Amino acid sequence: MAGNTTFTMIKPQAVADGNMGNIIAKIIDGGYTIKALKFTRLTKEQAMKFYAVHKDRPFYSHLVEFMTSGPIIAAILEKENAVEEYRKYIGSTDPANAEPGTIRALFATSMEKNAVHGSDSDENAIIEGNFFFSEFERF
Repeated sequence: MAGNTTFTMIKPQAVADGNMGNIIAKIIDGGYTIKALKFTRLTKEQAMKFYAVHKDRPFYSHLVEFMTSGPIIAAILEKENAVEEYRKYIGSTDPANAEPGTIRALFATSMEKNAVHGSDSDENAIIEGNFFFSEFERF
């Protein structure tokens, strides 16, 4: 059964480009309810832990470096079938292949700097949300 929550991050490049508000507005316009929201900056240790699933991949160290290069916005979103719907809504990891109107088509600058993260499963949405938010920070 599909869950009704997902996790997202607005990545450092999108924040630096001034697209935080535009992306948050796009998320709300897509029918998502924001259940938790945090403006923060990952430490190297936090980024290494969050992306540990990729630690053996050749891009891991560059990913950690990028994700610690500036502040991010972390959020838990709610909508029916949230993970699958949000993955479609943000578009392909490579913005050149993203459907027009998706968040990545609108705001990403490259495959690496693809504007937003979106959970890839209901299980990971829970794990990722718990990484950033306590129960007291959720509404």
